[in-house]
Amino acid sequence: MKSIQLALIGVLLSVGFVLHAVIPGILGSMKIDMLLTMMFLAIILFPDKKSVGVTALATGVISALTTSFPGGQLANLIDKPVTAFVIFILYISLKKYHGSVILAASITAVGTLVSGAIFLSSAAILTSLPAPFIALFVTVVLPTAFVNTIAMTVLFPIMQTITKRSTFNYQTQ
Repeated sequence: MKSIQLALIGVLLSVGFVLHAVIPGILGSMKIDMLLTMMFLAIILFPDKKSVGVTALATGVISALTTSFPGGQLANLIDKPVTAFVIFILYISLKKYHGSVILAASITAVGTLVSGAIFLSSAAILTSLPAPFIALFVTVVLPTAFVNTIAMTVLFPIMQTITKRSTFNYQTQ
């Protein structure tokens, strides 16, 4: 893993950290998780196991530190790595469409739904949920998937332009 990769992953996760820290909790103190968008963008930019592992662990720790959900610390530490590798496998399997905004947006939507389901399931097993699973999924996870997908459709083309104009080229494996 190159230093430029670590630096760019760090910048993306820093932006996600700020967004995750300032967004207030909604139903049951569950937050709209914009940190996921940054994690997915990092996975798209650096689709290799080491980068995904580092990104997943860092995202899990950051989200655990900034969660307002009761028992959300452990749930985040479970959810983010599992989600990251599910998205990594999905992205690698769709090699034909790399570089497409539609793929980036689709992966973000699917990834957010997977993340929300894993987070709520693990939180339900580890602690009790402050509201019914379905209520939390419908009122927080679905809107989060929508917001993250829109954010990715804006951010991905910007990131493509930045990488094309710089000497840095992201992998399109």
